Amino acid sequence: MPPAASGSGLPVPADPPAELAEAARRVFGDRLPLATAYARLLVTDGVIRGLIGPREAPRIWERHLINCAVLADLIPKGAYVVDVGSGAGLPGIVLAVARPDLTVKLVEPLARRTAFLTEAVTTLGLDATVTVVRGRAEEVASGPPVAADVVTARAVAPLDRLAGWCLPLTAVGGRLLALKGASATEEVAEHREAINRLGGSEPVIRSCGAGVIDPPSTVVEIVRVRDVVPPRSRPSARAAGTGRRPRGDGGRGSGRGRTRRG
Repeated sequence: MPPAASGSGLPVPADPPAELAEAARRVFGDRLPLATAYARLLVTDGVIRGLIGPREAPRIWERHLINCAVLADLIPKGAYVVDVGSGAGLPGIVLAVARPDLTVKLVEPLARRTAFLTEAVTTLGLDATVTVVRGRAEEVASGPPVAADVVTARAVAPLDRLAGWCLPLTAVGGRLLALKGASATEEVAEHREAINRLGGSEPVIRSCGAGVIDPPSTVVEIVRVRDVVPPRSRPSARAAGTGRRPRGDGGRGSGRGRTRRG
């Protein structure tokens, strides 16, 4: 497979650049060769398939691999992790590479992405600890109970929607770890009440990787403190067999097209 090209058209090396070599060793340890193999997949096949932008390839270690790997500091030993909207495997595959003690489920709705994830898991020899599920988080939550210790998400959705999708996949007492950027403080202020209604704790903003990567990664941590049935799962009057429309319908039908997710 040909190497990925940068914006200048030059091949992109998969090894960490010299200025990040020590940081890469700190977060991946003796698994660094495996992380490099994953980087090679991202800057070649990942770019060709449109999962990673060509301009991102030269920054794959700084903006993606190390940025995601430092999240491992917040995850307990032997945890069951569900990565929602996994995309190219960020942060799910990165965590599985850095932490072989974790059991990781990658949840991704798009077929081309799940195909890449499945091939990457096999190529990297992660089959024993990583599974790939094609579907939306809501669909996975409506099946057999998941009860993850930790649910992760990176650049998926605003916190209110993210909590609505991810908290039902989390065991009570488990945590949602959402990788966020500069919007974290604003999102927490805007959505804390919605998160509380969904059974989540007061969101806490954490900084991961200080002294390893600059700037450190920003993570919003939400504990699932109670089990709340999402509104979409509650039966309507008609579904319950009364034959009556819910109040406020105005006689215009179910109104499902106007219902907001999460």
